[in-house]
Amino acid sequence: MSGAKIKNMEGFAAVSGISRPTVSKYFNDPDSVRKSTRIKIEAALERYDYRPNIYAINQNRRRTKNIGLVVPNLTDPFFAAIARTMEGLVLAAGYNPLLLSSHGGADQEISNLDSLRAIKPAGVLLAPLGRASNSALLAEFADEIPTVLFDANLEDVGEAFFGSDNAQSIDLIVQYLCRTGEPPAFFEMKNPVNPNAYRRRTAYAASMERLGQEPHFIRVDGEGWDFEEIGFRQGTRVIAEKLLPTNTVLCSNDRLAIGLLSAAFESGVRVGLGEGCSLRIAGHDDHPFARYTCPSLTTISQDYGAIGARSVETILALIEDGKSAKEREVTFFEGRLVMRGSA
Repeated sequence: MSGAKIKNMEGFAAVSGISRPTVSKYFNDPDSVRKSTRIKIEAALERYDYRPNIYAINQNRRRTKNIGLVVPNLTDPFFAAIARTMEGLVLAAGYNPLLLSSHGGADQEISNLDSLRAIKPAGVLLAPLGRASNSALLAEFADEIPTVLFDANLEDVGEAFFGSDNAQSIDLIVQYLCRTGEPPAFFEMKNPVNPNAYRRRTAYAASMERLGQEPHFIRVDGEGWDFEEIGFRQGTRVIAEKLLPTNTVLCSNDRLAIGLLSAAFESGVRVGLGEGCSLRIAGHDDHPFARYTCPSLTTISQDYGAIGARSVETILALIEDGKSAKEREVTFFEGRLVMRGSA
């Protein structure tokens, strides 16, 4: 390879002896130029230290090959898992995934969309913050660029929404816990950051009432995404002050449950189904570490694969079709009960 550093396509065209438009045509589609020209360009690429700026090329197209992927917080295992699924599907379809995290902040969420707007994405897959989101600005963005929402639904924003059926999944685990032991209390944050927590709260109350049981809420203080720390700190307090109204606890999510499991261990309370156990704990989401807690955590598994696949499939169809859907699609996927040793 030559030591010469080529800075742009014009420089590469000059040293390769091929016109700038032909070089550009090759980078857009190698098969669009004659075989002899393609061989000459590829030989020049081997000789000179030049690789095209794909994003700059995309910005000059009417429709780019970039697909934005925005999630509330990449430190959360659910969003990390579904982002990996979506990235793989986007790459397999020949597009460039651009992954951004809103870090739990509404201002950062809008900043992410502004950044995407500047590079003219073909479409965007967005998991909005929910209640904290600036819905008006998100709707304005979605009117400009094909957008599909997942995880948290904002009414009339985007072309479609795909997420978990929290009413079905909470009812499933509440029925199981009531059938196999004392009815569960619901352990949650007073002011959760994830909008699905509110839906699970409502679903728990409805399920308990339908089964003829009295709902019991254990609402604890805590802010942000440090769920394990909140579950441990507040769980330790709840256990010490003997505030559990039942020996069964359903946590709003697995990360709170993992913190509560640790709090029980530190407090000398044995969790599980065997002899000598005095507390059952269950969660929701099937956190990647849920099977490795001690005891392993009984939970609900969300269908990450189906949510990710349908979201990507829909955004690709919108991009290829080049126009809005006739009706906004909203689809909820059922969860699956995973029975382990904690409950």
